[in-house]
Amino acid sequence: MAEDTTLDAKNEDGATAAAGAAAAKAAESKADGGRKAAANDSDAKMADTPAEGNAPSNMPAMSPEGSLSRYLQEIRKFPMLEHEREYMLAEAWREHGDRDAAAQLVNSHLRLVAKIAMGYRGYGLPVAELIAEGNIGLMQAVKRFEPERGFRLATYAMWWIRAHMQEYILRSWSLVKMGTTAAQKKLFFNLRKLKGQIQAIDEGDMSPDQVAHIAKALNVPEQDVVSMNRRLAAPDNSLNAPVRQDGDGEWQDWLVDDSIDQETELAEKEELSNRRELLAEAMQHLNERERHIITERRLTEDPMTLEDLSKEYGISRERVRQIEVRAFEKLQKAMRKAASEQRLG
Repeated sequence: MAEDTTLDAKNEDGATAAAGAAAAKAAESKADGGRKAAANDSDAKMADTPAEGNAPSNMPAMSPEGSLSRYLQEIRKFPMLEHEREYMLAEAWREHGDRDAAAQLVNSHLRLVAKIAMGYRGYGLPVAELIAEGNIGLMQAVKRFEPERGFRLATYAMWWIRAHMQEYILRSWSLVKMGTTAAQKKLFFNLRKLKGQIQAIDEGDMSPDQVAHIAKALNVPEQDVVSMNRRLAAPDNSLNAPVRQDGDGEWQDWLVDDSIDQETELAEKEELSNRRELLAEAMQHLNERERHIITERRLTEDPMTLEDLSKEYGISRERVRQIEVRAFEKLQKAMRKAASEQRLG
């Protein structure tokens, strides 16, 4: 998300770089003889907030070569914040854009992200990736945190962390998009827990009573419960997978194409073209009035009424109907004759 850029702790230089920048500004201010005194005063106010402990304020990252256990050890080095300290750091970030304060808020809650990620291990996704998604949610929470409301950051951030993790799970768990509504998301993340509570541990479909119980508990249709249970029980399978281990055939070879084949489509097009030619030739056997009436009554998507045609030609509706019937009979006779000549030819 574009809004996350100011909180992207992975791109921050940390407290060391922030302190170096402040020192450089101070040196420049002294050399210029107070030319930037106002700017230095503002920086001095933000620098009045000391770093929490001796831990670095930049977020530790999990590299492909690293391990989850090492990362968990690293984040334990960041101390928890007291309520007053947390409030001061949040105000420094909101009022002055103090990135070091924001980094301290993020780092002090990394253990919360890891704890929540452990609760989603049952979905078969790497815990490291869950933690990475949760950290993004944590940074979003820090950016939007309003300490004057009286809540602790952990209480507010918990919802952002879970939301990002759940979105990641829904995106990654299946190749087929699922959980597109709030009810489906609730069903996806609570079905297993409810099945465990009612001891519905058997594979396959649940009994009607079990389905009804879960549907009532989550306030979702029973059919959604059955559908979600089947999707969770059956993993995605590739259509390119072989039907048998010792065979060359693939599952996609057994798919039936409901569309017509090319030969049938070509034959239908040729038949339609031939009928149009026969009709055009048969129309030449009609006079102008018959052609117009039969065209307006039988060969258009929005046919004219007998009343409209009777007014146009100044004749009765019955007379228009008679002309239409006679013209249609002429067409049939002419087309049968032409088709017979084609077959004989």
